Amino acid sequence: MRVIGLISGTSVDGIDVACVEIEGTDLAISVHLMAGMTVPYPTALRSQILDLCGGAALTLAEFAVLDEAIACAFAEAVAVLTAQTGPVDLIGSHGQTLYHRPPAGDLGYSLQLGRGATLAHLTQTPTVNNFRVADLAAGGQGAPLVSRLDLALLSHPSEPRCIQNLGGIGNVTYLPPRQQPDWQDQVLGWDTGPGNVLLDLAIAQLTHGQQTYDPGGQWAAQGQPCLPLIDHWLNHPFFHEPPPKSTGRELFSPDYLAQCATDAEPYGLSPADWLATLTEFTALSVAHSYRQSLPQSPVRVLLAGGGSRNTYLCERLAHHLAPATVATTADYGLDPDFKEAIAFAVLAYWRWQGAPGNVPAVTGAKQAIPLGEIHPVIGQNGGYTRA
Repeated sequence: MRVIGLISGTSVDGIDVACVEIEGTDLAISVHLMAGMTVPYPTALRSQILDLCGGAALTLAEFAVLDEAIACAFAEAVAVLTAQTGPVDLIGSHGQTLYHRPPAGDLGYSLQLGRGATLAHLTQTPTVNNFRVADLAAGGQGAPLVSRLDLALLSHPSEPRCIQNLGGIGNVTYLPPRQQPDWQDQVLGWDTGPGNVLLDLAIAQLTHGQQTYDPGGQWAAQGQPCLPLIDHWLNHPFFHEPPPKSTGRELFSPDYLAQCATDAEPYGLSPADWLATLTEFTALSVAHSYRQSLPQSPVRVLLAGGGSRNTYLCERLAHHLAPATVATTADYGLDPDFKEAIAFAVLAYWRWQGAPGNVPAVTGAKQAIPLGEIHPVIGQNGGYTRA
């Protein structure tokens, strides 16, 4: 089956769209990336999304218009890619997260915009979306959701591995060796904390919006990190919560970065020192979570997401995670730039088959269940059509 996966992450830097060929059933699948690209949001739409993530208010009428606008932007991303690949059988759309609240004594809540029904209509392709709500209803965090893909495609017979995503928020999947008894029951995962979000916010502030990221971490690499500041930041309760746990821009927000900047004032950091400190904080938050929660150290750590292109961040991760080998998922058959888009294509494929999409040990759900809501295409005679 040919499936498109779509996601715009917490960095809101564009819509990642990937077209993949998938064969097989359940975990015994093969996945081939045909094409992938990142399609930028219209500037005004991106600004509105970022404002809302930062706490701006809007009316219900404005909310409805925004939901439709995001769906239209996702449909345009599909059209751009299918102009290269030809038509597809199914779409899996994560949508755009506006709000994520992990469970705290009750069911959690997570809101993704970009209506699946609208996307199915505009593309004339069956669409699966709203992946997080079923896991939340089963008592889970609704995140991270990439772990079952990691389990299917990136586990190893004899070595323990960590698959570390570095999107706006960082998340990890721990994969024990497949030869270990009951190995699938010992898969773990959680959100590790900031990925690119604080760095990208800082770059935008330092350049007055002229840059949205630091290519390769070149600017940060010129500075010296302030370790006392990082030790202080790592005292935040999130870093000491045991998994399963998830987070987002609700915590690691512009307000959070502003507080970090206030904390930094007595140290008189240069811009390069400020970026080096945020980079080291990101790397140490990952290493700290591994030391705190892994049953054994990984032999290999595979990086994915936009942060895997930040050379300086990768170097700091390799330093703190030694003696583990640090590489990217590209070395093992999964393009790190489109891994999450690929994941939602596969989650849609599993939902179409009726197979589970979550890993309860990762999300905290009571059971493994199919994820996502299916939106069929309504034919000209008013009936539903299937792929």
